[in-house]
Amino acid sequence: MSLSSLFALTLPTTVPLQGFLAVAAVLFCTGVWGLINSRNAVRVLMSIELMLNGVNINLMAFSSYLDGQLIRGQVFTIFVITVAAAEAAVGLAILLSLYRNRDTVDMERFNLLRW
Repeated sequence: MSLSSLFALTLPTTVPLQGFLAVAAVLFCTGVWGLINSRNAVRVLMSIELMLNGVNINLMAFSSYLDGQLIRGQVFTIFVITVAAAEAAVGLAILLSLYRNRDTVDMERFNLLRW
């Protein structure tokens, strides 16, 4: 019996739903932590993207688990990815504009809307 056949017999063929949920929870919690603790605006945008990716993993996992033949979760995930791409483009454009005017991306130094 070879080593590759031994591993083929012991490894599961599918990943359970709990595995996807654990990965999604780690991504989402990492995004929340980065959103709360970061002062850099680029890191805040990256944290929001991590949170959205965690949500997308949940949508795909539940869609595959609950209705394997229908593609409702996949379609909704495509919409979330589209909105996330637009959010990233608009957010980076705003950050570039702020950086040109203020020469910083520190969130605590942005006071454009204060009275």
